[in-house]
Amino acid sequence: MKITLDHMYMVTGLLLMVFALRSLTDRSNGKRVGTAIFWALYAVTFLFGKAIPSGIIGAMVVVMALIASCKGLGLGSYGEASKEEKRRQADRFGNSLFLPTLIIPIVTFLVAKFTSLGALVGLGLGSIAGLVAVMALTKDGLGRSVNEGRRLIDAIGWAVILSQFLAALGFLFDKAGVGGVIAQMVSSVVPTGSALATVVAYCVGMALFTMIMGNAFAAFAVITTGIGIPLVVVMHGANPAIAGVIGMLSGYCGTLMTPMAANFNVVPAALLEMGDKNGVIKAQVATAIPMLCINIALMYFLAF
Repeated sequence: MKITLDHMYMVTGLLLMVFALRSLTDRSNGKRVGTAIFWALYAVTFLFGKAIPSGIIGAMVVVMALIASCKGLGLGSYGEASKEEKRRQADRFGNSLFLPTLIIPIVTFLVAKFTSLGALVGLGLGSIAGLVAVMALTKDGLGRSVNEGRRLIDAIGWAVILSQFLAALGFLFDKAGVGGVIAQMVSSVVPTGSALATVVAYCVGMALFTMIMGNAFAAFAVITTGIGIPLVVVMHGANPAIAGVIGMLSGYCGTLMTPMAANFNVVPAALLEMGDKNGVIKAQVATAIPMLCINIALMYFLAF
């Protein structure tokens, strides 16, 4: 039997359902019912999303949004090790603690490169391999890993689904014709006869729209439809594969500079208990802007 992305969705859904059940039985969480319902609904979308009518899925998303907006998510007890125990284990294992983390991208690359399964399936298999490796390294059972996973996902909260929300929003923007409107606006202010000008408009537009939307996936559909395809690819004959990849990377430059990318910039600040909630963004600006300039140069010299 060939492993498909649907199998990865099922594994993800089962894990989320376990989180939901454990949240429901965690009496130390004062909001355990809302937390359990939120993760259970999210689990159902992974387990049965294709079989459930889209209207019902939409209603489930609305319920999840209501739970989050009414602050119905809470933190519980996870059997977390003390700081002293964590320090002892860190000293004991040393740099070998990085091995399970490195396994994930290595397996992902190998599966994507040498099989027909695809990178996303590779990421799922790599995550499972990393889990097995960390259990073998630390000698902890699966229950400890589940508890730590639930602790992390509860700490992130509703922001864990933000990327999917924003990707869907980008699709709706595209269907609503926002891309065409942007194309008209850009054409009125950018000298479209210049390939460099259109490349700058595409890359900077991806970064700026990503900062607004909070996600490069959401921006990609809109900006590529409005600028990338009609101006960069069709008008000036750029290689669509090269232009698309670099355009997406330009969007990630915007991700580094916006609080709208909560799961990347706000959540880490909260998890690390940083005094400045924008500290992550401030540290990344010096990387994002030069990277954006390099992307513009790469697209101009490589895509044509």
